[in-house]
Amino acid sequence: MTILQLIFWLLLVDSLGAAYFTWVGGKEKYNSIRFLKRYLPLTSGWTLWYMILVLFIGYTLYFS
Repeated sequence: MTILQLIFWLLLVDSLGAAYFTWVGGKEKYNSIRFLKRYLPLTSGWTLWYMILVLFIGYTLYFS
């Protein structure tokens, strides 16, 4: 496993975690952390673009 693959897997886990908090219902726990609520807004549009970019990185790594 190369360093690029490791970075991809870490980003994928992070984007899946963000999707969980946005769409499944982890907002109660997210709202209790004031730092995250203030500086990292949780919106479904941001999460969708983040996941698309991570999947694009994985796609390019797979075919390179």
